[in-house]
This record gives sequence, structure tokens and C-alpha cells, in this order.
Amino acid sequence: MTTYIIRRLIQGVFILMIITTVSFGLTRLASDPMAQYTLGRISAEDRARIRANLGLDQPLPVQYFKWLNLAIRGDFGYSITNRQPVSELIMQRLPQTLVLMVTAEAVIIALSALLGIFSAVRQYSLFDNVLTGLSFIGFSLPIFFIALTLMFIFAVQFKVWGLPYLPTGADIWEFTDLRELAIHLVLPVASLAIIQVAGYTRYLRSSMLEVLSQDYIRTARAKGLVERAVVARHALRNAALPLVTLIGLDAPVLLAGAIVTETVYSWPGMGRLFWQQAGRGDYPTVMAILLIVATAVVVFQIITDVAYTLIDPRIRLS
Repeated sequence: MTTYIIRRLIQGVFILMIITTVSFGLTRLASDPMAQYTLGRISAEDRARIRANLGLDQPLPVQYFKWLNLAIRGDFGYSITNRQPVSELIMQRLPQTLVLMVTAEAVIIALSALLGIFSAVRQYSLFDNVLTGLSFIGFSLPIFFIALTLMFIFAVQFKVWGLPYLPTGADIWEFTDLRELAIHLVLPVASLAIIQVAGYTRYLRSSMLEVLSQDYIRTARAKGLVERAVVARHALRNAALPLVTLIGLDAPVLLAGAIVTETVYSWPGMGRLFWQQAGRGDYPTVMAILLIVATAVVVFQIITDVAYTLIDPRIRLS
């Protein structure tokens, strides 16, 4: 197990090198950080001096390795637009993104397990057919459409109709109690959860149906075990393997979904920061966030493989 984890960590380092190399090149080619300094505001000499101070006058490979050398030590440099350390910008936004992500992931796992199991146990029932149709609809909708639709209905129209409406946009540190925080989380969490729950429910239903037809399930029933024990203790543990894979790989991907969700709902998290700074050509901030997301993907992949052995002892990593 230890050898496997070390080998995966080494592979992860090479993957991160490739991701950061490509991302650095694309971010620098996509926009010029000096575009915000127009010649009408500063002279050409001052513009050249600023470019030299930022290291933008050096070849792109030199800039990359300088950035990488500092990033390894946790120094992401200074934001070009905000004039403050990138690490401070991220730490101001990261807790708010983590609150949103952890809440969304908890809701996704709980709803997916509940709906997936019930749908498999009640195969071809009215509930199963309705849930199947809703799952296909939810899985096919883009997240920006879901976010805008939910905001239009529950935040805008409900307010127009004089009904209790859900708020959008806030700083979590402004809340005085958990109830207020929970109310502000409803719409962003729902936007992130709808697509994931739709997909996870279908995967878990399919896996549960396959497991429930196995011989050892029939044996457990023949021994007189109640159906709840058969489903929860014997079927779910084996059927959950595909779901563990999806959750492990998709957990960091929620950060990408947060870019749209946080922007729509004005949630001051890391995703919204990425969107704002990318439009301004602030490549140090953009690269720092990309590195954090890429690292999270690699780490969660390793955690997913290790979780396999805990769920199914028959699996051994070597």
C-alpha cells in the first residue's frame, strides 16, 4: 500500500508539471497583463519598466520556471490587479468556497444514496420512472442555466409575488447564526447538486440492480434476513464502488462548477475570484487557483483508490 501511494504521488508530480506548463502558456497567450496599462495613462518608458519589474520581458520558459520555483514554496507572487499577495487573496476566499463545496457534497451523497437505492428496490415503479425522467433532464442541463433558473424563480419571482424568497450573494462572515447561513446556501448548493445527484442516482441504481441479482443476495434473503439488512449491509457496500469513484473524481470538479455558481449568486469564493481575475489578465492569481484545483484532483484520485480497499477488502493495491 505504501509503495503504491508513493508511486502515485510521483506520477501526480509529473501530471501537475504538465498541467501547469500548459496552463501557464495558455494564460499568457490568452491575454497581456499589461493591457490594463494604456499608453494614454502612462508613458512607454514607464510601461517598459513595469513589464521588467513583473518579469514579463523575459522568455516564457524562464518566467514559468521562476513561477514554479516560488509556487513550490507556497509563494504565488503578487496579484497584478489587486497589488497584494495572491496567497492572501485566495485565503480570503477559500473558506467560503469550502463551506459551499462541503455542504454541496454532503447533500449530493445523501440524496444520491437515498434516491438510487429506493429507485433500484422499486424498479419500474411510478417513482422509478419519474425519477429516471428527471435524472435525464437534470443531467443534460448546463449549470449556468440551472443557476439562473433557480435564481429567477426563488429569488426574483417569489419576491415579486410577495412570497418568502431566497437571498443571493453574501459573505459568510456576516452571518450571525447558522440558520441565516443555511438560507443563503440553498440556491448555490441546489445549483451544484442537481446535475451531480442526477448522474450519481443513475449510476447507483444500475449498480444496485446488478448486485441485487447476485447469488449471495439470494442466499442472504434465504437465511431470513430482513430486506433492509440485505440492502444496506450486503448490497449497498458492493454497489457503492462505482459511486466512490465518481465522488472521488468529481469532488475537485465542484470547484470548477463553483466558478459559474459563485459568479451567478455573487458568492465571494475562490471560483468567483478566478472568473474576475481571468478577465483582467491576472495570471499569477489564475495560475495559483489552477494549481490548487489540479492538486486536489490528484490527491482525491489517490484517496479514491485507497477507499476502494476499505469498502471491498478483496481489492488490494500493489
